[in-house]
This record gives sequence, structure tokens and C-alpha cells, in this order.
Amino acid sequence: MDMIEQFSSDLADRIAAAAPFVVAVHTGKRPTSGILWRPDVVVASEQMLPEDVAGIQVSHGGQTVGATLAGRDKGTNVAVLKLETALDGALPEAADGLRVGNLTLLVGGDGGGRATGRLAMVHALGDAWHSMAGGRIDALIRLDTRLGMDEGGPVLSLAGGLIGMSTSGPRRRTIVIPTATLARVVDPLLTDGRVATGWLGIGLQPVMIPDSFRQTAERDSGLMVVGLVTGGPAETAGVMPGDIVLDIDETPAGRPRALTASLGPDRIGQSVALRLLRAGAVQTIAVTIAARPQA
Repeated sequence: MDMIEQFSSDLADRIAAAAPFVVAVHTGKRPTSGILWRPDVVVASEQMLPEDVAGIQVSHGGQTVGATLAGRDKGTNVAVLKLETALDGALPEAADGLRVGNLTLLVGGDGGGRATGRLAMVHALGDAWHSMAGGRIDALIRLDTRLGMDEGGPVLSLAGGLIGMSTSGPRRRTIVIPTATLARVVDPLLTDGRVATGWLGIGLQPVMIPDSFRQTAERDSGLMVVGLVTGGPAETAGVMPGDIVLDIDETPAGRPRALTASLGPDRIGQSVALRLLRAGAVQTIAVTIAARPQA
């Protein structure tokens, strides 16, 4: 057998080995793929599920079982399904040592939950980042392909390690939600149905600081308070409409999204220092971060 045939055979073996932890998710719309995270738990792409999802069916190797939505998190684009009947399958170890240019295997489930596969190259890598919805993703992993029905399925290294879950990001770029992120959010979604995020109960709008106040503020711009939730953490701490937030924990206030990104689940119950410009004077107010109320 020559090298190309051997490589092809090895890829087929990897896809076959992935079949036990790949499923198809049926919600009444276009099927999507998922990862059998535990015998009775499936992880899928949250954005691929309807808002009012019911009557979920999960197919695995030709077998179909019922499932319910245990929780979903738009921030990390992860949904967790609880199966009515446990399925057989075990996840591989997490992959490591990923580099730009590495080939990966995108595995999905066809209509019957049987494994599909294709190659994709790692196009870009980066540090942890925050999604538009404010979720923390433990690493940026972008692939050079577009997704179809295989969105939500596992992405594997050629050695068979689990890199994470495939999903479509901004501009339909294919990104991977890393294994570390999945591991971090699965249990909160199973227990609480959501991933709690920090919240100040404040609405902010970027503004330029008036010239006459810039020397006092030591800033050219900030975030003006344009809304406060009654009884929310910011109002309770004494923040007022019209205040201009200059710094957040000694970091210059740039965009509202930057504040959201700093309010992860680990900050709930902690204090954040807001340096404000109010009526031409600077003051600092400590606000205790609360969990964002459920919608």
C-alpha cells in the first residue's frame, strides 16, 4: 500500500472510531449534528436549535431516541440535550499541540446518526476571546471550510484527539468551540439550564468627554450611563443616569462589550470599581456584581 492509500485508510479508521460519539439531532427543521458527551447527554450547536424547541429526536448509528433540551447558552453557542435512553459511546482525550496548518477531521451525523467526515485545515489560532453574546471561548480556532449538516459535530486531530465542537461564526467562518469550553459549561447547563453571567443592571453608550473636563477625567472618551435597572446592582451602589464611566477596575472604559466580557461567572458576588465623571468631578463607586436575571 502506498503512502496516499495508507493516509486514506487511516482517515477512514479515524472516522469509524468517531462514530460511537457522533449523533444527528432532529428538531422538525434541518437536522444538525451533535456530540455524545456522556451516555445520556448530547452537546450541540445552540444556534442550530429553534427558539421553541420540542419533540427532539437524536439518532445514533441508526437508532433513534427522544431527548429534551436541558439548557442552552448563546454566549458560548452550546446547547445540552438530555436523552431519554442512554447510548453507547465514549469521548476521546482532548487534543493538544494544535498549530496553524494542521489538518483536522470534521465529523458529523447523517440523518440516521451515522458518521460523516471531511478534512479541514486550521486557518488561524488565537487566545481566549468573547463572543458577541458575551460568552468566553477558551481559544480561537478557525478552520478553512464551511459547515452544513455537520455543524455541532466533533472536530478531531488526525491523532484522534477531541479539539472541540464545530460551529459557524461571524461571516459564516467555521470556528471550533474548544473542548475546555464545552467541559466548563455542560454541568451548569444540565443543573441550571443556563450559564450564569455577571450583571450590573446598567445601560451604557460610548461618548466623548467634553474638552473642559478631559484634564480632570484623564480620558478623551468613556461610557455614559443611559439606563439603570431599578434595584439593580449599579443603582443600589449609587450610580446615576448621566454618569460617564471612565475606568473599570483601573482599565479605561472603551466599549460596553468590554464591560460585559469582564463579568464572567467567576465574578458574581465580587466587586467592580467604576471610576466616574459626574458633574465635572471624578469619583469611584464600587458595585457588587450579581447574576444576570433569567429572561
